Amino acid sequence: MSTNGNNNNNNERSTSELLENVVVVYRSDTITIGEIKNSLHERGFGVLLAIAALPLCLPVPVPPGYTTLFSIPLFIFSIQMILGMQAPWLPAWIEEKEIKRTSLEKMVIKANPWLKKIEKRLQPRLTYVSIHTWERVIGIFAFVFAISIALPIPLTNFPPGWGVLIMSLGLLSKDGVTILIGMIVGTIGVGITMVILMLLWMGMSLPSFYG
Repeated sequence: MSTNGNNNNNNERSTSELLENVVVVYRSDTITIGEIKNSLHERGFGVLLAIAALPLCLPVPVPPGYTTLFSIPLFIFSIQMILGMQAPWLPAWIEEKEIKRTSLEKMVIKANPWLKKIEKRLQPRLTYVSIHTWERVIGIFAFVFAISIALPIPLTNFPPGWGVLIMSLGLLSKDGVTILIGMIVGTIGVGITMVILMLLWMGMSLPSFYG
């Protein structure tokens, strides 16, 4: 009985509340990716996509290869969504990766204020489209956005990352309008990446941070 009650509570919580709960529940110095996935898996792909995209949306300096690393779970989850899998899966080598609890806590503290502002505007819309259908469509867009995110081009990961995050929040709230907005935002980001790639291919001079 208590397990079912906990699952129901988790299903009613917002993404920001679930993130806060992960930080509170796990008190060890490090948290594995698998522990995070297992604590949130009953919310399906939406919340896991949101967590994978969240670090890409924060305006903080990142080391080389950072965006490529975080694009890996996006690729894995998006393919599973396209295939219509019911439960998220990650390979063991990713699940065993550890994150410092303090780093996760800092990310949650930075993200939650504006995450809660977004959540206040979410409501069920375009509900005639089934969640299963939305998941497959989002999977296709998330896969394309992940390709853009994986490319080692500075500053181009933000719009596709935001696209994935907004789509994920829309999926969790059954808000089709928000999902469509996320698709538009991410597509604009992919367009920007393609323009930059074209300029680089043509040998045109770009700002120094593009190398």
